[in-house]
Amino acid sequence: MASGDEASDLGRDSGGFLRWVELTDDGRDRSAYPFTLPVVAGLRAAGRLTLDPAVTFLAGDNGTGKSTLIEAIAVAAGFNPEGGSTNFRFSTRATESSLGEHLRLVRGTRKPRSGFFLRAESFYNVATEIDRLGVADGYGGASLHERSHGESFLDLATHRFKPHGLYLLDEPEAALSVHGCLALLTRIHDLTQAGAQFIIATHSPILLAAPHARILQIEPDGTIRHVDYDEAQPVLLTRSFLVNPQRYLRHLFQDGV
Repeated sequence: MASGDEASDLGRDSGGFLRWVELTDDGRDRSAYPFTLPVVAGLRAAGRLTLDPAVTFLAGDNGTGKSTLIEAIAVAAGFNPEGGSTNFRFSTRATESSLGEHLRLVRGTRKPRSGFFLRAESFYNVATEIDRLGVADGYGGASLHERSHGESFLDLATHRFKPHGLYLLDEPEAALSVHGCLALLTRIHDLTQAGAQFIIATHSPILLAAPHARILQIEPDGTIRHVDYDEAQPVLLTRSFLVNPQRYLRHLFQDGV
Protein backbone atom coordinates (compact mmCIF):
# COMPACT_ATOMS: atom_id res chain seq x y z
CA MET A 1 0.00 0.00 0.00
CA ALA A 2 1.02 3.62 -0.29
CA SER A 3 3.49 5.13 2.15
CA GLY A 4 2.35 7.99 4.31
CA ASP A 5 5.63 9.92 4.07
CA GLU A 6 4.58 13.08 2.24
CA ALA A 7 8.07 14.54 2.24
CA SER A 8 9.53 11.58 0.38
CA ASP A 9 6.50 11.71 -1.92
CA LEU A 10 7.53 15.10 -3.30
CA GLY A 11 11.08 13.96 -3.90
CA ARG A 12 10.33 10.61 -5.46
CA ASP A 13 11.78 10.05 -8.91
CA SER A 14 8.71 8.97 -10.81
CA GLY A 15 9.38 6.93 -13.93
CA GLY A 16 5.90 7.21 -15.43
CA PHE A 17 4.79 8.99 -18.57
CA LEU A 18 3.61 11.86 -16.35
CA ARG A 19 5.88 12.63 -13.39
CA TRP A 20 4.08 15.52 -11.76
CA VAL A 21 1.48 18.25 -12.26
CA GLU A 22 1.78 21.90 -11.27
CA LEU A 23 -0.12 25.16 -11.70
CA THR A 24 1.15 27.88 -14.01
CA ASP A 25 0.51 31.65 -14.01
CA ASP A 26 -0.42 32.05 -10.35
CA GLY A 27 -1.49 35.66 -10.90
CA ARG A 28 -4.99 34.62 -12.04
CA ASP A 29 -8.25 35.55 -10.31
CA ARG A 30 -8.67 33.07 -7.45
CA SER A 31 -12.28 34.08 -6.75
CA ALA A 32 -13.80 32.29 -9.76
CA TYR A 33 -14.42 28.62 -10.57
CA PRO A 34 -12.46 26.35 -10.92
CA PHE A 35 -9.78 28.15 -8.88
CA THR A 36 -12.04 28.17 -5.82
CA LEU A 37 -11.99 24.36 -5.61
CA PRO A 38 -10.17 22.82 -2.63
CA VAL A 39 -7.94 20.72 -4.89
CA VAL A 40 -6.66 23.83 -6.69
CA ALA A 41 -5.81 25.48 -3.37
CA GLY A 42 -4.06 22.28 -2.33
CA LEU A 43 -2.11 22.07 -5.58
CA ARG A 44 -1.06 25.69 -5.22
CA ALA A 45 0.10 25.13 -1.65
CA ALA A 46 1.96 21.90 -2.44
CA GLY A 47 3.69 23.34 -5.50
CA ARG A 48 3.31 20.10 -7.42
CA LEU A 49 1.33 16.88 -7.41
CA THR A 50 3.77 13.99 -7.78
CA LEU A 51 2.36 11.02 -9.68
CA ASP A 52 3.21 7.38 -9.17
CA PRO A 53 4.74 5.64 -12.20
CA ALA A 54 2.06 2.95 -11.91
CA VAL A 55 -1.15 4.05 -10.09
CA THR A 56 -2.14 7.34 -8.49
CA PHE A 57 -5.55 7.66 -6.84
CA LEU A 58 -7.32 10.92 -6.05
CA ALA A 59 -9.67 10.37 -3.12
CA GLY A 60 -11.86 12.80 -1.20
CA ASP A 61 -15.44 13.87 -0.64
CA ASN A 62 -17.81 15.25 -3.27
CA GLY A 63 -16.96 18.81 -4.20
CA THR A 64 -13.25 18.68 -3.45
CA GLY A 65 -12.43 18.80 -7.16
CA LYS A 66 -11.15 15.29 -7.96
CA SER A 67 -13.05 14.96 -11.22
CA THR A 68 -12.23 18.50 -12.28
CA LEU A 69 -8.52 17.82 -11.77
CA ILE A 70 -8.65 14.50 -13.66
CA GLU A 71 -10.44 16.25 -16.53
CA ALA A 72 -7.88 19.07 -16.51
CA ILE A 73 -4.94 16.64 -16.57
CA ALA A 74 -6.60 14.78 -19.44
CA VAL A 75 -7.13 17.99 -21.42
CA ALA A 76 -3.55 19.14 -20.76
CA ALA A 77 -2.32 15.72 -21.93
CA GLY A 78 -4.21 16.05 -25.22
CA PHE A 79 -7.29 13.92 -24.57
CA ASN A 80 -10.81 14.84 -25.62
CA PRO A 81 -12.64 16.55 -22.69
CA GLU A 82 -15.64 14.20 -22.97
CA GLY A 83 -13.44 11.12 -23.01
CA GLY A 84 -11.76 8.80 -25.46
CA SER A 85 -8.29 8.68 -26.91
CA THR A 86 -6.16 11.58 -28.11
CA ASN A 87 -7.65 10.98 -31.58
CA PHE A 88 -11.22 11.69 -30.44
CA ARG A 89 -12.30 15.25 -31.25
CA PHE A 90 -16.09 15.21 -30.94
CA SER A 91 -18.00 17.58 -28.68
CA THR A 92 -21.56 17.05 -27.46
CA ARG A 93 -21.56 19.99 -25.06
CA ALA A 94 -18.49 21.88 -23.87
CA THR A 95 -18.69 21.76 -20.07
CA GLU A 96 -15.02 21.33 -19.17
CA SER A 97 -13.40 23.87 -16.87
CA SER A 98 -10.47 26.09 -17.88
CA LEU A 99 -8.16 24.42 -15.35
CA GLY A 100 -6.40 22.35 -18.02
CA GLU A 101 -5.12 25.56 -19.60
CA HIS A 102 -3.32 26.40 -16.35
CA LEU A 103 -1.61 23.08 -15.68
CA ARG A 104 1.94 22.11 -16.53
CA LEU A 105 2.53 18.40 -16.98
CA VAL A 106 6.10 17.26 -16.41
CA ARG A 107 6.63 14.18 -18.53
CA GLY A 108 8.99 11.26 -18.12
CA THR A 109 11.48 10.02 -20.67
CA ARG A 110 9.07 7.39 -22.02
CA LYS A 111 6.17 8.11 -24.36
CA PRO A 112 2.93 6.11 -24.03
CA ARG A 113 2.03 3.79 -26.87
CA SER A 114 -1.65 4.11 -26.09
CA GLY A 115 -3.99 6.10 -23.89
CA PHE A 116 -7.60 6.75 -22.92
CA PHE A 117 -9.62 9.12 -20.77
CA LEU A 118 -12.62 7.33 -19.22
CA ARG A 119 -15.15 9.80 -17.89
CA ALA A 120 -18.07 7.89 -16.42
CA GLU A 121 -20.67 10.64 -16.82
CA SER A 122 -20.09 11.09 -20.57
CA PHE A 123 -19.23 7.53 -21.58
CA TYR A 124 -22.54 7.22 -23.47
CA ASN A 125 -21.30 9.96 -25.80
CA VAL A 126 -17.97 8.17 -26.27
CA ALA A 127 -19.77 4.90 -27.12
CA THR A 128 -21.86 6.77 -29.69
CA GLU A 129 -18.73 8.27 -31.25
CA ILE A 130 -17.10 4.82 -31.41
CA ASP A 131 -20.13 3.59 -33.38
CA ARG A 132 -20.00 6.63 -35.67
CA LEU A 133 -16.32 6.05 -36.41
CA GLY A 134 -16.92 2.35 -37.05
CA VAL A 135 -14.15 1.21 -34.71
CA ALA A 136 -16.14 -1.08 -32.40
CA ASP A 137 -13.84 -3.99 -33.31
CA GLY A 138 -11.20 -2.45 -31.07
CA TYR A 139 -13.63 -2.43 -28.14
CA GLY A 140 -14.77 -6.04 -28.11
CA GLY A 141 -16.32 -6.43 -31.56
CA ALA A 142 -19.82 -5.05 -30.96
CA SER A 143 -21.36 -1.70 -30.13
CA LEU A 144 -20.82 -0.71 -26.51
CA HIS A 145 -24.48 0.37 -26.53
CA GLU A 146 -25.45 -3.30 -26.88
CA ARG A 147 -23.98 -4.12 -23.49
CA SER A 148 -24.79 -2.96 -19.99
CA HIS A 149 -23.03 0.11 -18.66
CA GLY A 150 -20.77 -2.00 -16.45
CA GLU A 151 -20.05 -4.55 -19.18
CA SER A 152 -19.05 -1.78 -21.58
CA PHE A 153 -16.61 -0.35 -18.99
CA LEU A 154 -14.99 -3.74 -18.51
CA ASP A 155 -14.87 -4.40 -22.26
CA LEU A 156 -13.13 -1.07 -22.69
CA ALA A 157 -10.52 -1.99 -20.06
CA THR A 158 -10.08 -5.49 -21.49
CA HIS A 159 -9.89 -4.71 -25.19
CA ARG A 160 -8.82 -1.09 -25.51
CA PHE A 161 -6.40 -0.61 -22.60
CA LYS A 162 -2.96 -1.88 -23.61
CA PRO A 163 0.50 -2.22 -22.02
CA HIS A 164 2.67 0.91 -21.96
CA GLY A 165 -0.41 3.14 -22.02
CA LEU A 166 -1.51 6.23 -20.10
CA TYR A 167 -5.02 5.93 -18.66
CA LEU A 168 -7.03 8.56 -16.79
CA LEU A 169 -10.20 7.29 -15.15
CA ASP A 170 -12.88 9.40 -13.49
CA GLU A 171 -14.91 7.34 -10.99
CA PRO A 172 -14.92 4.13 -13.07
CA GLU A 173 -16.75 2.33 -10.25
CA ALA A 174 -19.92 4.31 -11.11
CA ALA A 175 -21.11 1.55 -13.44
CA LEU A 176 -19.54 -1.47 -11.76
CA SER A 177 -20.75 -4.10 -9.34
CA VAL A 178 -18.43 -5.35 -6.61
CA HIS A 179 -17.36 -8.16 -8.94
CA GLY A 180 -16.84 -5.59 -11.68
CA CYS A 181 -14.60 -3.50 -9.44
CA LEU A 182 -12.54 -6.59 -8.64
CA ALA A 183 -12.23 -7.38 -12.35
CA LEU A 184 -11.09 -3.82 -13.09
CA LEU A 185 -8.64 -3.96 -10.19
CA THR A 186 -7.11 -7.10 -11.70
CA ARG A 187 -6.86 -5.48 -15.13
CA ILE A 188 -5.20 -2.37 -13.69
CA HIS A 189 -2.65 -4.53 -11.87
CA ASP A 190 -1.87 -6.58 -14.98
CA LEU A 191 -1.39 -3.47 -17.11
CA THR A 192 0.83 -1.66 -14.61
CA GLN A 193 3.00 -4.77 -14.51
CA ALA A 194 3.29 -4.28 -18.28
CA GLY A 195 4.34 -0.63 -18.09
CA ALA A 196 1.02 1.24 -18.02
CA GLN A 197 0.31 4.28 -15.84
CA PHE A 198 -3.09 5.10 -14.30
CA ILE A 199 -4.42 8.26 -12.66
CA ILE A 200 -7.83 7.57 -11.11
CA ALA A 201 -10.39 9.62 -9.20
CA THR A 202 -12.44 7.21 -7.09
CA HIS A 203 -14.62 6.61 -4.04
CA SER A 204 -14.16 2.83 -4.26
CA PRO A 205 -12.39 1.10 -1.35
CA ILE A 206 -11.92 -1.88 -3.65
CA LEU A 207 -10.02 0.01 -6.35
CA LEU A 208 -7.98 1.86 -3.71
CA ALA A 209 -6.52 -1.51 -2.70
CA ALA A 210 -4.34 -1.64 -5.83
CA PRO A 211 -0.91 -2.82 -4.64
CA HIS A 212 1.69 -0.08 -4.10
CA ALA A 213 -0.67 2.65 -5.35
CA ARG A 214 -0.17 6.26 -4.30
CA ILE A 215 -3.35 7.53 -2.63
CA LEU A 216 -3.68 11.31 -2.55
CA GLN A 217 -6.56 12.36 -0.32
CA ILE A 218 -8.02 15.82 -0.90
CA GLU A 219 -9.40 17.29 2.31
CA PRO A 220 -12.29 19.83 2.37
CA ASP A 221 -9.80 22.63 3.21
CA GLY A 222 -7.73 21.74 0.15
CA THR A 223 -4.92 19.92 1.92
CA ILE A 224 -3.63 17.06 -0.23
CA ARG A 225 -2.33 14.21 1.92
CA HIS A 226 -0.49 11.08 0.83
CA VAL A 227 -2.25 8.42 2.90
CA ASP A 228 -2.05 4.70 3.54
CA TYR A 229 -4.91 2.51 2.34
CA ASP A 230 -6.23 2.12 5.89
CA GLU A 231 -6.32 5.91 6.32
CA ALA A 232 -8.26 6.65 3.13
CA GLN A 233 -11.69 8.13 3.79
CA PRO A 234 -13.68 5.67 1.63
CA VAL A 235 -12.02 2.75 3.41
CA LEU A 236 -12.56 4.14 6.92
CA LEU A 237 -16.23 5.03 6.34
CA THR A 238 -17.10 1.80 4.52
CA ARG A 239 -15.50 -0.37 7.18
CA SER A 240 -17.21 1.58 9.96
CA PHE A 241 -20.61 1.29 8.29
CA LEU A 242 -20.32 -2.44 7.61
CA VAL A 243 -19.27 -3.18 11.20
CA ASN A 244 -22.37 -1.48 12.61
CA PRO A 245 -24.85 -0.20 9.99
CA GLN A 246 -27.58 0.28 12.60
CA ARG A 247 -25.54 2.97 14.32
CA TYR A 248 -25.45 4.98 11.09
CA LEU A 249 -29.11 4.34 10.31
CA ARG A 250 -30.21 5.55 13.74
CA HIS A 251 -28.23 8.73 13.20
CA LEU A 252 -29.53 9.28 9.66
CA PHE A 253 -33.19 8.49 10.30
CA GLN A 254 -34.48 10.26 13.37
CA ASP A 255 -37.78 8.35 13.26
CA GLY A 256 -35.88 5.09 13.75
CA VAL A 257 -35.58 1.99 11.61
